[in-house]
Amino acid sequence: MPRWIWILLALALAALVWEGSRGPSAPVAQALPGQAAFNCVLPPPASPAVPLQTEVPAQMQPFMHGEFMMSPLAGFSIEARVLGREDYRFDDGASLSPTDLALGWNGMADPAVYRRLDISQSGRWYHYRWDASGPPLPLEEIIRSSANMHLVPANDAVAQALSRVRPDQTVRLQGWLIEARRENYVWRSSTTREDSGAGACELIYVCALSSF
Repeated sequence: MPRWIWILLALALAALVWEGSRGPSAPVAQALPGQAAFNCVLPPPASPAVPLQTEVPAQMQPFMHGEFMMSPLAGFSIEARVLGREDYRFDDGASLSPTDLALGWNGMADPAVYRRLDISQSGRWYHYRWDASGPPLPLEEIIRSSANMHLVPANDAVAQALSRVRPDQTVRLQGWLIEARRENYVWRSSTTREDSGAGACELIYVCALSSF
């Protein structure tokens, strides 16, 4: 093969590696006609004990994020253990929320507890099973202290931070529970930690995220 072809192939491979290292790129939030530009205002931070849900300020109106109309439903902050991570590329919501994190707090943040569960994620669901010895916590407490959360990075910095999150880390995030709409498609967050099953996951527009 001619040397110039090898050089072109090497340059193309280097470009692909560089692009992949940049991580996911988040769409830019845009104001609706007549609105000021949307600012990703941080809600109050949560304590390690329990997620914090707060009211939406009056100045926070619906805004565009990529092709989606976003309506804030509540402020949301959490510090929790990462029980699992699943990335999505091809479902209807992948362009909005490329990553789900299964998170645990209170008793479900204890590795001695959640490691007794067989935890998995698929199809935007979070699943857990236990062995013949029974669940490590009452089922109601597992439901109240863990959830699958669909994360929408507000910007590239959050997308990069999210790309580094791994199971068994602790994650802190602040953002907004949202309803996202586009033509013939609606995705609405749960606004309670007491539910389970279909519709029980949180859909979060994430303004700040760190893990350790």
